[in-house]
Amino acid sequence: MVQISLTLFLLAKVRGIQAALQRYDELKPQAGAVNEQTLNTMGYLLLYGGREMDGLRVFQKNVREYSLSSNAYDSLGEAYMKTGQKDLSIQNYEKSLQLNPKNDNAVRRLKQLRGEAG
Repeated sequence: MVQISLTLFLLAKVRGIQAALQRYDELKPQAGAVNEQTLNTMGYLLLYGGREMDGLRVFQKNVREYSLSSNAYDSLGEAYMKTGQKDLSIQNYEKSLQLNPKNDNAVRRLKQLRGEAG
């Protein structure tokens, strides 16, 4: 899956995010070709590879495709935080925590975003 994520990341850098997301959609029907982790990895490569808004779009798609995934919302919360969208970040970390009450990362991030101590 990491190889496919890397390929999609490179496609996004060369041909744009829409081309990469289209390729992801083309691969979906192939059993086991892509999954939630594929989008998540590609999203992080973009988010921390100088393409924050493209990363954000990938995480938004991940939440649409895997709406019951705590991890998808956690990652989207991080993307919103990185792009300075505090309220949306809080909303997504709260949703992540709702889906997985044991998500310690979401608890820490929510405290950080709300300016609460440790």
